[in-house]
Amino acid sequence: MHPSASRPHALALAIVLVGLNLRPGLAAVGPLLEPIRQATGIRFSDAALLTTLPIAAMGAGAFAGGRLEAWLGARRGVLLALLLILLSCALRLSPPGYPALLATALLAGCGIALAQSLLPGLIKRHFPERVSLLMGLYVTAIMGGASLAAAGAPWLAQASGRWHWGLAVWALPAALACALWWRHSPDGAYQTGLAAPTGGFARLPRAWLLAVFFGLGTAVYTCSLAWLPPFFVLQGWSGQQGGLMLSYMTGMEVLAGLTLPALSARSADLRGWLALTLLATLAGLLGMVALPGGWMLLAVGLLGLGVGGLFPLSMILTLSHLEDSQAAGRLTAFVQGVGYLIAACAPFFAGWLRDLTASFQLAWLALAAAVALLLLATLRFSPKGYQPAMRQA
Repeated sequence: MHPSASRPHALALAIVLVGLNLRPGLAAVGPLLEPIRQATGIRFSDAALLTTLPIAAMGAGAFAGGRLEAWLGARRGVLLALLLILLSCALRLSPPGYPALLATALLAGCGIALAQSLLPGLIKRHFPERVSLLMGLYVTAIMGGASLAAAGAPWLAQASGRWHWGLAVWALPAALACALWWRHSPDGAYQTGLAAPTGGFARLPRAWLLAVFFGLGTAVYTCSLAWLPPFFVLQGWSGQQGGLMLSYMTGMEVLAGLTLPALSARSADLRGWLALTLLATLAGLLGMVALPGGWMLLAVGLLGLGVGGLFPLSMILTLSHLEDSQAAGRLTAFVQGVGYLIAACAPFFAGWLRDLTASFQLAWLALAAAVALLLLATLRFSPKGYQPAMRQA
């Protein structure tokens, strides 16, 4: 019997646990930035590489996902991804210098890239009637992992007196995910065994539009992940308070990730839902610039709701363009590959602006301008245009 038919809930749980492990290695860095900078003496633009490098690796690695799946199968491919994430966290158990932090960030990025390139196609293949639900749970788990890391890393660092423990502890849930995934994931008999190149999508304007749409939306998330805690530290808050604000934002992302994919599943046209998330994101970014004091809670909450809904809806939008699960998986790998390479530039650019202006305000405004462009692009995503746009795929 097909694994997803005999143990659908166990497989869904394994997918969720994998998702929980795809952001802690990144989200734990921002709340610990001050002790990291004190220990290593790096500038903000240097610190940005701790987020930029793994995001770039996620983009580059997405293109290799099809070949690795053909070689290893999705089961072993995701297991390898989890082992890379586990190793990257475990290597931070002793105080790492800046080169070691960069190396482990790159290692984590490779693992995250591999998992993210394999799981959307696997979800569409094994849960064809529940893509929106499973993608919502998977993406919500990703955001939930970020929330746990943002709140937990500074607390553990303060409680233990060792800042690097706040980075290393996330090896434990990765080890648990390895065991659960190996126990409940589909075996190699259900893999295609064929390489699935993504390069063919490069000639399709719609594939590039989807990639840029995903990339600019993800740029807002990566900048928030990297710079939201330092932004609040600059306002006079403590590092732990800054981490709690990032955790609050990702909590709002979890709320949006749980509700919006399920609500949007009732309609084939996602444009209204996409516009809603983009408007919330835009309001949050502008609020970060204009709203003082306690109003920041409103701005960060709107930002979290917008980003939290935009990420899964972007993935569902991409998967909806093709009926075949293998082709949809290849398109997703292309979109994520290009998109994450775009998003990788954003934290570095924001860190450079912070060094230049001693403020994050200009960075938030630049992201707001990008979101305004995405609102215009949303008009192009009529369901009637899916098949004509992908006809050459």
